Amino acid sequence: MKIGILSDSHLKSDYAKEVIDLLKEKNCEYLIHAGDFCCEKNLQLLKESNLKYIVVFGNNDRDLFDLASKYFPKVIKVRMVSEPYYFKIEDLKFKLMHLPYHLTPDSNIVIFGHTHKFHCEYTNKTLFLNPGEVCAREEPIISCMQLEINENEYIISRYFKNINENNFMKEEFKYER
Repeated sequence: MKIGILSDSHLKSDYAKEVIDLLKEKNCEYLIHAGDFCCEKNLQLLKESNLKYIVVFGNNDRDLFDLASKYFPKVIKVRMVSEPYYFKIEDLKFKLMHLPYHLTPDSNIVIFGHTHKFHCEYTNKTLFLNPGEVCAREEPIISCMQLEINENEYIISRYFKNINENNFMKEEFKYER
């Protein structure tokens, strides 16, 4: 199973589209966004991807709360805005949040955003992931990741590129499950 993970799109919808297109090209089945969309266009891009997606709102998304039923009709609004948000995909328990306030090992995979910094760590059988930033605000780098889950391993591929370049570069991390 392959899952695309992104965060902190902010107002950079063109970068968000690039990242979503890349993750679709890499055959991701799901998209997980760790918040800070900042505009409706970024929500629309997720919906238009035709992939299953799971999101939380970030600290800059207050103006988007009223759009929850439009983009997440099957999810109760309160669950979308509270953190952390727990869910399962197949036999794995995930914890998703924007703000990194609940970084406890109570799930198989913990995903967070907000820091705008890539993070990948496997500790005590819990995988902690932050895809970095789509918006290229802290550095002129667009970043996202793909999580590939196999029977005995996790493969994390970080995709990143300078805003002035055409192609994404890849950095890979592997952990035994």
